[in-house]
Amino acid sequence: MIKTRPAYGLSARGPWCEENAMRVDRVFTRSIVGVPEACDLRDAAAMMHKYHVGALLVTGDAPHDTTVVGFVTDRDIVVQAVAQDISPREITVGDVMTPVVATIPETADLHEALEMMRGAGIRRLVVTDTDNRIAGFLSLDDVIDGLAAEFASLAAILKTERAREEAQFDEMKAAA
Repeated sequence: MIKTRPAYGLSARGPWCEENAMRVDRVFTRSIVGVPEACDLRDAAAMMHKYHVGALLVTGDAPHDTTVVGFVTDRDIVVQAVAQDISPREITVGDVMTPVVATIPETADLHEALEMMRGAGIRRLVVTDTDNRIAGFLSLDDVIDGLAAEFASLAAILKTERAREEAQFDEMKAAA
């Protein structure tokens, strides 16, 4: 099925094939670390450091409550606590988290994910698998990394093409 994208989309040059679109499942972060809503920000930051993540999935407080109530990022901790001169021990994850968790299926294309982020004014989405279970996060950094890899591939193609053309030109010159 052929569709066209509007000029502001990732494929601004016109027709694109849906099956060739860059999908969320190619770039999202699969590391999921959860934290209860009542956890203080110092402990949340320590978990981020320990697991090398920039966001934590926030769950309910009851023992073994796996209900997702939001997510908290390293930026939330800095902007809403540290920059306000509030001790990270005196404020909980629930106080600074993003309460509305926007989700996107891992099979969605990046254009859809970016439009969802733009529309909601957020930088991360929770990614769900085909069974609607949480599979990870998609951040703007993930998107940039994925696009950078695509551009690196394109650059390699251009470099290879140039080398091939130069070799052909040298062969033609030698034969003449």
